[in-house]
Amino acid sequence: MGYPRPRPERLSEKLLQIRTALGLSQNELISRMGLDLTQNRISGYELGRNEPTLDVLLSYARVAGVCLERLVDDELDLPDTLPAKTKHKA
Repeated sequence: MGYPRPRPERLSEKLLQIRTALGLSQNELISRMGLDLTQNRISGYELGRNEPTLDVLLSYARVAGVCLERLVDDELDLPDTLPAKTKHKA
């Protein structure tokens, strides 16, 4: 067995920030992400009750136009304006 991996402390805050900065409801975000998610699941992510899978995090990053690292690294902030233009190729 391995060691538990630490959960990013600011992740839920950043996920909520993405949705609100884009002016989307939870259902609109789900539609934009193109994943099979529920509003309850998104709410759980934003409240820090649930931890999103890697594919969900990647979808958030793509919708926001940011690198995945910006979401999971507590020392990095999201850009002031979203969606941002990433400086790397997908």
